[in-house]
Amino acid sequence: MTKHILLSDGELVSILKDGDRNAFGEIYNRYWKPLHHSAYNILGDENAASDVLQEVFVSLWHRRGAVEILSLKSYLFQAVRFGVLKSIRQQKTDQLFYTRLAAVTSEIVLENPMLFKEQQHLITQLISQLPEDCRTIFIMSREENLTYKQIANKLDISEKTVEKKMSISLRMIRKGLNLELCIAVTSLYFLSKS
Repeated sequence: MTKHILLSDGELVSILKDGDRNAFGEIYNRYWKPLHHSAYNILGDENAASDVLQEVFVSLWHRRGAVEILSLKSYLFQAVRFGVLKSIRQQKTDQLFYTRLAAVTSEIVLENPMLFKEQQHLITQLISQLPEDCRTIFIMSREENLTYKQIANKLDISEKTVEKKMSISLRMIRKGLNLELCIAVTSLYFLSKS
């Protein structure tokens, strides 16, 4: 049996394409620490960095036969950079949505309490229409103020799963609010003019 630790990156990539799990394990052992360090330096969050690495290595395994890797080190660090950017973009999207919702809500409260009541009703209705797992996670996060890590521990799932379910929930609520709130604003506008 070949000692995988003695193989070059090119040799590891070559036998990885054939589904050699030991080659994959050696690549993981060889690069996990510097890749994690790179992700953590940018994200400043241990869990987010670990999630990025998990995605990178899962993708490497699933795409092992299809992807052409000239330099394993360059490929992995580039994949981590993309993963980090995706993570940052996701965090910003979630935060921007809540910032926008808070601004709209405060404006509605001041100008039209009736519309605020309608908005609250819409949000409650949209939350109730979420798939059960998404709804549970959303409520734990937003109403119980639990972190993704706390939710993951309570539900015995990965933080990545919590993050994905929250993204689905936010996307569905955002989409529903954009349409329904627009209808409500229009209706109230015409009611006030009649």
